[in-house]
Amino acid sequence: MIGRLCIDDLGLSRGERVLFHGLSVDLDAGEALALTGANGAGKTSLLRAIAGFIRPDAGAVRFSEGPGAEIEPETARARHIHLLGHLEGLKGARTAREELAFQTAWCGRGGIDSAVEALGLAPLLDLETRKLSAGQRRRLSLARLIAAPRALWLLDEPLAPLDARWRAVATQLMQDHLAGGGMVIAAVHDPLDLPCHTLDVGAAS
Repeated sequence: MIGRLCIDDLGLSRGERVLFHGLSVDLDAGEALALTGANGAGKTSLLRAIAGFIRPDAGAVRFSEGPGAEIEPETARARHIHLLGHLEGLKGARTAREELAFQTAWCGRGGIDSAVEALGLAPLLDLETRKLSAGQRRRLSLARLIAAPRALWLLDEPLAPLDARWRAVATQLMQDHLAGGGMVIAAVHDPLDLPCHTLDVGAAS
């Protein structure tokens, strides 16, 4: 399980444009980090670089269980990270039940009942995902964080489509995850209602 994330002197670019350089930050178990900055500053790109989908121009992303116990990046990303992107990535022809089952099986674990209860999905399970509202699709996507627990949550605007009730529920899920020794990195425009560090991504350019 990831107990520490170290980002060391990271540089990223998009095409010809440098997003940022020299970005360094450490995060330990039980801590959250809010990524702030203007649209296009590189918040989403940073999440994708941590998840291994973008190769940095410079620097490194390292994972460890603790001091002197590094985890191979491939192992950390395959077994210990959830990336919840700005777009849900749901297959529209699947029912919510089928989609949640697929995502959970893909992650190699199964705790679907608790996820359904936590996010109020029972009335939606037999609906095709294309028939769900934006907020309902986000709740379905959040469910895999509960159904298939992993240490590091990488979240891109996780609360954006949710109403006040479900924003509170999602925030509580993050707080519970942190209390259990998990870690959260979230790209946000509005402040998270939980204790967290803040990194202005644009300031690293």
